[in-house]
Amino acid sequence: MKKVLVFGMTENPGGVESVIMNYYRNIDRNKIQFDFLCNTEIVAYSDEIEKLGGKIYKVTARSKNRNKFYHELDSFFRKHSKEYDAIWVNVCSLANIDYLKYAKKYNIKKRIIHAHNSQNMDSFLRGILHRFNRLIISKYATDYWTCSDEASKWFYNKKIINSNKYKIVYNAIDTKKYQFDDNKRKKIRKKLDLEDKLVITNIGRLHFQKNQEFVIKIFNEILKENKESILLLIGDGPDRKKLTDLVKIFKIEKKVKFLGIRKDVNDVMQAADVLLFPSLFEGLPLVMIEAQAADLLIYASKNKIDEKVIINKDRVNLISLEESDKYWASQIINKSKERYKRKSNNKLLANSNFDIKTEARKIQTFFEK
Repeated sequence: MKKVLVFGMTENPGGVESVIMNYYRNIDRNKIQFDFLCNTEIVAYSDEIEKLGGKIYKVTARSKNRNKFYHELDSFFRKHSKEYDAIWVNVCSLANIDYLKYAKKYNIKKRIIHAHNSQNMDSFLRGILHRFNRLIISKYATDYWTCSDEASKWFYNKKIINSNKYKIVYNAIDTKKYQFDDNKRKKIRKKLDLEDKLVITNIGRLHFQKNQEFVIKIFNEILKENKESILLLIGDGPDRKKLTDLVKIFKIEKKVKFLGIRKDVNDVMQAADVLLFPSLFEGLPLVMIEAQAADLLIYASKNKIDEKVIINKDRVNLISLEESDKYWASQIINKSKERYKRKSNNKLLANSNFDIKTEARKIQTFFEK
C-alpha cells in the first residue's frame, strides 16, 4: 500500500476541503491511504476521515506561534516521514511552503504542490511571501498540480507550466449526489418553508473574494420586483457581521437566511432556483460544478471564472462585475419567468472532466507509480 500525507484540511468544509474528500472517498483505499497533517484545532470531516482509515496529525499554526510551529513540524517529519511515499500540499497561496521544505529535508520522494486559487485572498504580507516563494518553489516541489489555468498562472512560471511535472487536477464531484430530483425538491422546499418562493442562493466562505455584499445588493433589487423571493447564504467567515449589518440597513432580515456551514448543500441546491455567484476571483469553483449537476440556473462574474467550469451553457450566465446590481437583478428576474423543466445532468458531467470516479482513478495511478 502507498501512503500519502495530505495538507489542506481546515475547520471549514469549503471548496478545497471538499475536493480533497471527494478524491479520498473514491480512491481504492486498499492501494492508497491518506493521512492528514493539519494546523487547526477542529478538522472538517474528521469523523469520516477516521472511518475511512486516515490518521489526523496536528501542529500549531505558524501564525499563532512560529517557534512552536517549526519545532512541531520538524518533530513530526523526523518521526513519520519514512511512512509516506508522497506529500500532497493543497493551498490557495504559496505564502507558506514549509510543509514541502520539511518533506524534502526528510526525504519524502513525491512532493506535490496543488494550486487552488488565482489571486491573493489574504494580507499584503502574505502576498509578498507568495511572490517570493513562487521564485523558489521548484527547489522543494517535484510535481505541480492546479485546479485551473488561471490558478497556475498565479502559482507557477512558464517553465513549470510547460514541463511534464505540471498537471490539471479537476475539482471533480460525485454527480449522483447532486442529481436533480423533483420529489426531493418539493420535500425540502416544504421543510424550509420555501414553497411558492423564488429562491436565490450563494454558497461559499463569507469573505470579500466571494463578493456577498454585491449578492445582497442584487437581491435587494430583485425584491423590488418579486417580493416572494428568499436569499439563502450558506457558509461562514470574516464578513458575516458586515453582511448581517447590510441586511439590516436594507430592512430585509426576513428575506435573507444565514444558514451557516451545512452538510446538506446538495439538498439546498435541490430547493433553490438560482445560484448567484459574482466572485471577484476564483480558481475553479467547485460549487458551480455542483450547481450544474443539480441543473440550477447560475449567474456568475464574467472574466473572473475559468470558463472550463461551464458544462451546460444553457444554464450558466456570465455577467460583468462592471454592470450594476439593478442590471444583474433584471437578468435574473427575466430568466426566472421562463418555464424550464429541471433535469438530470449526469450524462453531461460524466463525459466532462468533473466526474470523480474517472478523475480519482487518474490520481490513484499517479500515486501507485
